[in-house]
Amino acid sequence: MLQLETAGYKTLDNLRSRGEFPPKWQTIDEVERLTNRFLERFRTERIEVSKDLGPGFLIPELIDRAIRTEESENMDNETIAGAERLEWVRALDRMNHLTLSYDHQCDLLMPVIEKLARQGKPVSILELASGSGGLSFALATKAQQRGLDIRITASDIVPEMVDEGNLIAEQRRLPVRFRQLNAFDFAGLEHGSTDLVVISQSMHHFSPGQLALMIAQAKMHGASAFAGIDGYRSLLLCGGVPLVAALQGMAAFTQDGLTSARKFYSGIELDIIATIATLRQQHRVECSWPLTLLMVTLKELVLPHGS
Repeated sequence: MLQLETAGYKTLDNLRSRGEFPPKWQTIDEVERLTNRFLERFRTERIEVSKDLGPGFLIPELIDRAIRTEESENMDNETIAGAERLEWVRALDRMNHLTLSYDHQCDLLMPVIEKLARQGKPVSILELASGSGGLSFALATKAQQRGLDIRITASDIVPEMVDEGNLIAEQRRLPVRFRQLNAFDFAGLEHGSTDLVVISQSMHHFSPGQLALMIAQAKMHGASAFAGIDGYRSLLLCGGVPLVAALQGMAAFTQDGLTSARKFYSGIELDIIATIATLRQQHRVECSWPLTLLMVTLKELVLPHGS
């Protein structure tokens, strides 16, 4: 219900016919502002389109508006100690193991990793907003099982996450290293050093403009692909996510589960963000319940003859 595809794509067609989509940018400094402004314009126009389409389209639009929130999550509160936020990340890690979510996410990412591996060199992966690295460790383990040579850099802005991740990586002897990194400018990241940029279960923490900026930065730094994974925007998950989170027995974590589900992006919104970030349509958005996958091709792969 909350995907609003019919009204959304009609709205997008209207904006495209008037030359408003995609908004063109010349410098990286423009990406965030233009994307945020366009998404606001898109949502405003969509409600008018929904009115024209009739009650069957207007009612879901109004429900979506009632549910959507700009409220920040406890996890994003910089006044809360990193050690406490690390406990919530550990709770998320337990929840992902309980629901087999890491296996699901690895299955979504393995096809592109296997394709990158055919280039004949180790596959370099950068995970943004990685927390203490649950997905990075799952990917490294899965790759080892399949005989794939990968190197993963997991990044977060919270020092406690980075420290714990490096400790676990050393204990498990996995090819994962952690570092602090600004996801919006990739400061200190060598051009061409990353094949695949991944952000998982965190896209809703960022504004549309910030997501577009991440994708644009990944392209500017020479990555071949960008993959974003998050919850599927739906009424069912608005109840289901906080319910599963409540099993961890942490009130703040449960509250974040409800806030997260209300902030998940719809497929068409991710489509818009990727189009603005790259100024082209070389991406796909798909539902793999209960997740949404955004896969953006940033450059064509040059594979050895016979691959």
